[in-house]
Amino acid sequence: MTTALSMRGLRKSYGPNEVLRGVDLDFVGGEVHALLGPNGAGKSTLLGCLSGAVRPDSGVVVIGDDTHEGFTPQQAFDAGTAIIYQHFQLIDDLSVADNLYLGGELKSRSGTTRIGEQVATANRVLRSVGADFDATQLVGTLSVGQRQLVEIAKAIRHRPSLLILDEPTAALSADEAQLLLGLVQRLAHDDGIAVVYVTHLLREVLQVSDRVTVLRDGEVLWTHDTAELGMDDLIAAISTTAGQAASADSRPASSSSDRVLLDVRDFSVAGSPPIDLSVHDGEIVGIFGLLGSGRTNLVEGLAGVRPTAGTVTLSGREVSTRSPSHARADGVVLVASDRKEQSLFGSMSAMENLLMPHYSVLSTPWRKRSRESQIFDGIAEMVHLRPARATLEADSFSGGNAQKLAVGRWLGQLGTASVMLLDEPTQGVDVGAREEIYHLLRTFARLESKAVLFVSSDPEEVLALADRIVVLVDSVVAGVLPATVDEQELVALAHSDGPAGAAFPTEGLSHV
Repeated sequence: MTTALSMRGLRKSYGPNEVLRGVDLDFVGGEVHALLGPNGAGKSTLLGCLSGAVRPDSGVVVIGDDTHEGFTPQQAFDAGTAIIYQHFQLIDDLSVADNLYLGGELKSRSGTTRIGEQVATANRVLRSVGADFDATQLVGTLSVGQRQLVEIAKAIRHRPSLLILDEPTAALSADEAQLLLGLVQRLAHDDGIAVVYVTHLLREVLQVSDRVTVLRDGEVLWTHDTAELGMDDLIAAISTTAGQAASADSRPASSSSDRVLLDVRDFSVAGSPPIDLSVHDGEIVGIFGLLGSGRTNLVEGLAGVRPTAGTVTLSGREVSTRSPSHARADGVVLVASDRKEQSLFGSMSAMENLLMPHYSVLSTPWRKRSRESQIFDGIAEMVHLRPARATLEADSFSGGNAQKLAVGRWLGQLGTASVMLLDEPTQGVDVGAREEIYHLLRTFARLESKAVLFVSSDPEEVLALADRIVVLVDSVVAGVLPATVDEQELVALAHSDGPAGAAFPTEGLSHV
């Protein structure tokens, strides 16, 4: 087997933060090479260097006989590298064939598009990846699994030597995922493509890959043949036990009481299995789970974003989850994971973003600019917003400061919420700002009749912030663990088959 791509000494920094620290790695044709690592390990940046989206500061990428110090996405594509992201790059209103040929249409001498030839070729490629639909169908009519096949067909039409798959089964059903894993192995073993498989799902790694590389802190920790590895080896490799121990040692004492503040009974979101959950006054509860575990659905359901069934009570009063406005009126608010798309208005000022949910109150009987400025200045000082400029557009703030705006909406004079829900509370946030946000959340929880419920895919974050940890597997509570739990035990439970197949604490699962 020949080496499809080699990296030597790849380094990349963002300001003082060195993300890649001299990565050396080879991807071989005919192999599925899994790439693992905890959050912040450098996986996304490494993929960006391979796809041309990120230019390394130093080091080289060798493809065939050509050595590159960095390239554009088009140059990477021309060199034989194809990447399929978790979020599909397809146009719903175009046919499958049009998507496959977008930007590279077949033209006749007169300049017209050879539609018939495109459809025929597209159908042949679709059959080769096991698709059972026609290339004339609109992409918008296809299921998620079928769209994944379109993305793969679009990539292999150009006969790449290296195919990168980023969390390819994250949105697929169990049956669709198994079909995809079989296809991935055929592309590598039968067609000789070097496949780089990036996932958090360790069971998939053991099933589909031939070789595994683990990144940690921007460096290659190790590379081994999959046949030499077991689940325990993978869990130990992606756990950051040393970091967890430090976080646990520095954790302030819990301020939670015995009084149940938020009580959730027979609660299901969009048809998921019902669960029970309780959060005590002053408590910070962390929901930990992998992609597809149902963690985001849970908090979005509690916030009124998704359709739900069951009952939710806050201090004995029923909470309406019919809509976000109903939940907010009853004291439950959500800080979503995608700040740009779900939380902030990028072209609006920092003050407008901070006060947005409260204008109906602040404008009664009329708006007072001096009062709004006073509130903004107070919150900005409380959250250490930098720069603390009320007129600055939200898009101009760093990830950490943008998150402070989103959290600050519910603090200080704006603290009308009793329960703050957060989805990935420090995603895309630097280490310093992360600690500041943790402090804000702990301060909020210490107030009378307040609590925090957050979800995260980062075990280090859950162990650093939560007083109690609930692990979700396939939308079912797999176990409830204390914040002092070992990180490897936490990660292992998240990768288990749930309560029936795991020897972990499950006491109180009927009412967590």
